[in-house]
Amino acid sequence: MRKAFTLVEILIVVVILGILAGVVVPQFSQATSQAKEVATLEHVTRLRRALAVYYVRNNSAFPAITAGNGSWGELISAGYLKGSIPTNDWVGGPNARNIIIRDSADTTYHMNYGWIYDPNTGNVWAAGFDAQDIAIPRP
Repeated sequence: MRKAFTLVEILIVVVILGILAGVVVPQFSQATSQAKEVATLEHVTRLRRALAVYYVRNNSAFPAITAGNGSWGELISAGYLKGSIPTNDWVGGPNARNIIIRDSADTTYHMNYGWIYDPNTGNVWAAGFDAQDIAIPRP
């Protein structure tokens, strides 16, 4: 009656676990990427709703939002955006809340800012997404 595993049996188990890890780990990284994309789309939808409500309640005027640290001005101070400041998880990093003023969405992926706001039209886009809200692939 034997009471221990042989070296060959242990090596076979290790190899099988390595193969399973090689199959499963890429699936988790893809799920993480999809979660960041969905979270960013939810934040941009929330921003657009807040801007639309602000526009209606303020005589067809858009809020004065300045470029920079993601303060969103009156959208937050007047209670149009409740909860946390929107973060662009697709861009991530220290610039995920930064806003730039521009009249069009991105055409390439970058990590320099998180949001694009056009004060003339009230349009807002997530950085790293095109004008149709499709994520631009990361390099």
